[in-house]
Amino acid sequence: MNSTSIPSIKRIGEDMLMLFHFDRRKKSEKEKKPPRFLVLRRKWLTLGAAVLAAAAIFAAVNYPAAVSASAATRQLPIYCVQRDQKVCSISFDAAWGADNTQKILDVLKEYGVTCTFFVVGNWADQYPEQAKAIVDSGNELMNHSNAHDHYNSLTADQIIADVNTCNDKIEALTGVRPTLIRCPFGEYDDHVISTIRSIGMEPIQWDVEALAAVGTARGASDMRAPYSSSCSGRCRSAGHSKKLIM
Repeated sequence: MNSTSIPSIKRIGEDMLMLFHFDRRKKSEKEKKPPRFLVLRRKWLTLGAAVLAAAAIFAAVNYPAAVSASAATRQLPIYCVQRDQKVCSISFDAAWGADNTQKILDVLKEYGVTCTFFVVGNWADQYPEQAKAIVDSGNELMNHSNAHDHYNSLTADQIIADVNTCNDKIEALTGVRPTLIRCPFGEYDDHVISTIRSIGMEPIQWDVEALAAVGTARGASDMRAPYSSSCSGRCRSAGHSKKLIM
């Protein structure tokens, strides 16, 4: 080996050493730099957390309004009327029998009280004279359906047909077309109430049932009695609400 080859070998060694250090530095930098998919994942997590936070803030701000809107869409009959006086309204339901009708009218007259009688169309067919007597004595005669069916199970068209049939019968007897109705069995849902109101009538419910108030099941005192009596009107304060008695 001549002397001219020695510097070449030395230079080659130095070059290899520099390349080794360069490769180590490059590998070290790669190890310090996080993988691309981890960076992207972190960005998506941050974005998702921001979206969830924004949704939580929006829900907290709008929740009361959403609850009010939901409650506003629920269809309810009238349970009471807000009044300043301490008053109540009495109503009776007539669906079968008429033995006690005149007795009730006599008691009402004795005390100077007038009431609303919700009668079934079929009852008016059977007892037209009693229906007329109710109106002649100064009381109201209103709708309690034609056949006392379960309105919740009927279509809107069937409900309207039933209500109008009863209205026609009462109007033919008294000359006055009913504007109020008490749903059979006191049953109702949104579609029943909205259907009734679509034909310009107002559904009337009750709050306190008179027979229940004296510890008697409805109708148990006299199975022939055509009426069950109850007091209706959700009264928060005796001086600020009108109670309705059925």
